[in-house]
Amino acid sequence: MKKLIHSSCLAALTLATSFAMAADWPIWRGPTYDGLSTEKEWKLSAEPKMLWETEVGLGFSSFVVGEGRVFTTGHADDKDRVFCLESLSGKVLWKHEYKADLGDKYYEGGTSATPTIDGDKVYQLSRWGDLICLDAATGKVVWEKNVQKETGSSIPDWGFAGSPLVQDKLLILNVGKAGMAVEKASGKIIWKSDTDSAGYATAYPITRDGKKLAVIGSGDNFVAVEVASGTPVWSYKWNTRYGVNAADPILSGDQLFISSGYNKGCTLLKLSASQPEKVWESKVLKNQFNSSVLIDGHLYGIDGDQNSRCSLKCVRLSDGKELWAEKSVGFGSLMAAAGRLIILTEKGELVIAKANAEKFEELNRAQVLSGRCWSAPVLANGQLFVRNAPGHVICFEAK
Repeated sequence: MKKLIHSSCLAALTLATSFAMAADWPIWRGPTYDGLSTEKEWKLSAEPKMLWETEVGLGFSSFVVGEGRVFTTGHADDKDRVFCLESLSGKVLWKHEYKADLGDKYYEGGTSATPTIDGDKVYQLSRWGDLICLDAATGKVVWEKNVQKETGSSIPDWGFAGSPLVQDKLLILNVGKAGMAVEKASGKIIWKSDTDSAGYATAYPITRDGKKLAVIGSGDNFVAVEVASGTPVWSYKWNTRYGVNAADPILSGDQLFISSGYNKGCTLLKLSASQPEKVWESKVLKNQFNSSVLIDGHLYGIDGDQNSRCSLKCVRLSDGKELWAEKSVGFGSLMAAAGRLIILTEKGELVIAKANAEKFEELNRAQVLSGRCWSAPVLANGQLFVRNAPGHVICFEAK
């Protein structure tokens, strides 16, 4: 009887664990690449309950979550560090560090790109081209190389910032004019593009006519390339001041939304067999580097640069019409789950609001961090992870 009870409890525990891990967030912007979580039963109190807090060093990486582990990065003592934390306690399971410049050009500097989890491996691309494959459980280096030095690609003014995108057996990187690909098992270069400065966004996967493509933002255009070969399929000119095309595109059916800051604005493109066709272009929504989210045909995102007067806006995707703007949010980043926006303002306020196209409908607001906050919050498995630039990480209960 005891053995039977033990087996039943073990089965229940295994089932509970599988449900608990169902809302992992293994890659930048989440499993669907759009900042939307499938988590339904989540809730934050007016005064969020903190589960744990820790320090990881200077940087702007967000978080990825998988198999009970949380990964982020930071910089200290002339080294970049990849941290693996236990999601329930914040305990440092391991950290991997390597020599790196601070890179404090016009801002604090530190790490930029968010790691990527793929099965039992985690991948990290540094601002300077260091590409590292680590064992997710132990932190042991599987392979490492510097793709910038190997290809001769120009380093953008603020360094490489896009996360590695896993596509089948490849990692697609925003390195070079139109990206590059390496074999994820070994780091071997499979294809590369011209060495002109890259943009700052993560390569964005789409499928057209049965072909897997990656949309890559460079300093002056967005280009779609075949994942397997790097062959360009189309290119759309998109010149932005300082070459900062950093916010990720958003696909809706056969339409692609693109937005950039520095008073550039946004556009909606209709994808065809050849060159994309412009549906509309406007300055209504200017995402500097934190992307918008698309919910029920409406875009919710931060309009403006961090040093300007910014606001959270709701814009209709079909025609670019602004439906409302909320200045109390200012600059920040966001994601969404179950019809609610999860916003972390630059000043460290955590704001929860309904994704309501008719008006800004705030549910609660709490001051949770001090210092500059540019990193996107992440909801995963009933926990909400936030951080600031100095590297103070907080995990809140969101069950």
